[in-house]
Amino acid sequence: MKKVITATMLVGVLAGCTTLDPYSREEKTANATKGAGIGAVSGALLGAAVSSGKDRGKGALIGALVGGAVGGGVGAYMDKQEMELRQQLDGTGVGVERVGDDIRLIMPGNITFQTGSAQLDTGFYAVLDDVALVLNKYKDSAVGVNGYTDSTGSFEFNQSLSEQRAASVASYLVGRGVSQLRLTTQGYGPRYPVADNGSAAGRAQNRRVEVYIRGAAG
Repeated sequence: MKKVITATMLVGVLAGCTTLDPYSREEKTANATKGAGIGAVSGALLGAAVSSGKDRGKGALIGALVGGAVGGGVGAYMDKQEMELRQQLDGTGVGVERVGDDIRLIMPGNITFQTGSAQLDTGFYAVLDDVALVLNKYKDSAVGVNGYTDSTGSFEFNQSLSEQRAASVASYLVGRGVSQLRLTTQGYGPRYPVADNGSAAGRAQNRRVEVYIRGAAG
């Protein structure tokens, strides 16, 4: 029991390790640290549960070490990938967000496609080239490409357009060497708006493609 408590206390220490985000200028806890902490607690509890009475403390400690290593590995892998994506995409208009161990790239419709079209704007090729460059370096990540529209026009048209746009982005990435086995595509049409469709500015925000990069240890 004491060793389970020790592992839990370690998480508190890890959680206190913060760095200054060079992009937001805010303090943040590295996801590698978060992953290691969560993994340590999970591993400690599992190790204690599967060990016999007298070895329970030892099992908890071993579980904490193994779990921490696995959790920290995923977080560190995605931390590096996030940093490189931010560097490559700085100033392009593409948003980079971290969601747990996943990374979300938000590609506004006004820089990716012509209105009502699923054909990529040639000016966006260089941006997707940079995305592909990073994805090809971190080959253990799964990639989901989702398309969204505003609410103007029929639902059927928007649903089809969102699917085609997601497929266009995915197809371009495949053409730049990203394995098709890593990619999935989905169109959501006007569903899941991020802004009010009652204004031109809101509709512009809702027309987008989002690329989700799912965490995996490298």
